[in-house]
Parts: sequence; C-alpha cells; structure tokens
Amino acid sequence: MGRLLRPLFKRLLMPVLTLWLPAALLLMPPAAQAAMDYAKQVLIGHDFAGVDLRGATFNLTNLREADFHGADLRGASLFGAKLQDADLSGTDLTDATLDSAVLDGTDLRNAVLENAFAFNTRFNNVLIEGADFTNVPFRGDVLKTLCASASGTNPVTGRNTRDTLECG
Repeated sequence: MGRLLRPLFKRLLMPVLTLWLPAALLLMPPAAQAAMDYAKQVLIGHDFAGVDLRGATFNLTNLREADFHGADLRGASLFGAKLQDADLSGTDLTDATLDSAVLDGTDLRNAVLENAFAFNTRFNNVLIEGADFTNVPFRGDVLKTLCASASGTNPVTGRNTRDTLECG
C-alpha cells in the first residue's frame, strides 16, 4: 500500500505543500518571545534604550545610571530595583511593578506608568514632567512630593501629569 501512495503523494500533495507551507509560515504571528530575567544582577549604566522588554524581570537589580529611554517595559517587574540616576524617559511602564524600587534622580519625563504598582516605591528628586500616572496607587507622602513638581502633558496619552496624579 505504501508503494502505491508514494507516487500519488509526490505528484499531487508535494507541489501543494511546497507552495502552501512557506506562505502559511509567513502568515503566522511571530512566536512570543520569552521574557528576559535580569533579577539580582548588577547592570550599572547598562544601555536598554528603545529595547522591547515587555514582561522582563529586574527584581532586586542594580540599574543605577541605566538607560531605558524609549524602552517598552509593559508588564515588567522592577520590584526592589535600584534605579538611581536612571533614564526612564519616554518608557512605557504600563502594568509594571515598581514596588519597593528606589528612584532617586531618575528621569521619568514623558513615561507612561498607567496601572503600574508603585505603592512602596521611593521617589526622590525624580523628573516627572509629562509622565502619566493614571491608576497608580501612592502613599500620601509620596503623592504630596510628586504633586509638588508635577507638570506637563504626556505626548502619547495626552493626559496632564497633575490630573493623572489627582493633585488637588
């Protein structure tokens, strides 16, 4: 039976598969990239500018002076990360976890932090002009500090920084 089907397969099905399979592969969505795990590393001054880091893990990572400007950090976890003097300007931190992170001298200008979790995050001397903090919970003392320097409108979402912080 196998000998009878082989010629039929070669003549009829092989040309169809030869044409169809490459076309089908081109139409398939790219495989989901596995999220990178940078947890507990020392990445001082590392350049992540413009990089797709969706879902990446930076828990307890030293990212002092790291450059993330324009990076996609949606859903990333930066729990306890050290982000002193880091450039996060223009980043998308939607749904990111920043709890217990240290942001001191950090540039968050024009960043989108919508739905990020940052309740126990330390914000000192941060640049937040144009940042969007929609639905981000803050402790009262942190909110007071951020509202004191809040200004600008986010170029991506069109939201006013003071409004997203719900400053009075």
